[in-house]
Amino acid sequence: MSYTLLSSPLQGFTDFRFRNAQNKYFGGIDTFYSPYIRLNGKLVIKSSYQRDLLPENNTDLEVIPQVITNDADEFLFVSKYVQELGYKELNWNLGCPYPMVTKSGMGSGLICQTQKIDDILKKVHSESDIIVSMKMRLGYDNADEILDVLPILEKYPIKNVAIHARIGKQLYNGGVNLDGFQQCVDNTKLKLYYNGDITSVAQFHKMQERFPTIDHWMIGRGLIADPFLPSMIKNNSFEYPSNKMELFSDFHDTLYAGYSKSLSGATHILLKMHHLWEYFSVIFSNPHKVHKKIKKAKTIRNYELAVREIIKEG
Repeated sequence: MSYTLLSSPLQGFTDFRFRNAQNKYFGGIDTFYSPYIRLNGKLVIKSSYQRDLLPENNTDLEVIPQVITNDADEFLFVSKYVQELGYKELNWNLGCPYPMVTKSGMGSGLICQTQKIDDILKKVHSESDIIVSMKMRLGYDNADEILDVLPILEKYPIKNVAIHARIGKQLYNGGVNLDGFQQCVDNTKLKLYYNGDITSVAQFHKMQERFPTIDHWMIGRGLIADPFLPSMIKNNSFEYPSNKMELFSDFHDTLYAGYSKSLSGATHILLKMHHLWEYFSVIFSNPHKVHKKIKKAKTIRNYELAVREIIKEG
């Protein structure tokens, strides 16, 4: 069975700089989802969101914008904005698990509000011709919450529903709930995508065996931790390329140059790179040692030296 690999959006990580660098040096991702646009009650698109979606910043990529909201007018405002940029689809985030989002009744905190979901979709589909897709968790408090939402989604021409097989309360803790995802497969005719804990080629094969009808697979944190992973999945290879460190070094340097240019001051640049290395360290033989070395680098000079040492040691 042929399949499609998608990049799950992660706020603060998978912006256009990351997407372009990952695609250039590793490839393997067919479609990238951009991190969500959040309006916070004002019908204004922040400049960082604008930059992220500008067609000239995504020339070699297939990108689908995402919105997080619990308000139909905000949804329509963002729909109009992305359509003006040439995008035909808008993904609605009902998956974000972070308390500052869920307490506002957004992300996975909205899944239990079936009437509100219905009202928003009704208004959006009656006033816009944007293609709507969904990104969801199984629920916020329990994995059955999504089962009340699926029949509502079936009333509309929803393109697909990407389901992260956890509940919101878990954040990223604990394992994925594969039985919960299977319940969704068994209870809807909607096109489902699988998301959650695809961190290796072996894990991908296990998921394929577990869900033989699924042909769209979304990789989130696994892509940041191991940007080689999508191409290794596509090549059905358990081996890293022989020039692994050279490729990673070029990838890192491209990202680092981009963030050095766009962020103001050493503190912001180092903070951004430190966050990335929490994930990057995984592909090295001693992740704990690598992460510790990066955390100790408190100046730009020390950071650059630390990275050179880490890559040299492999």
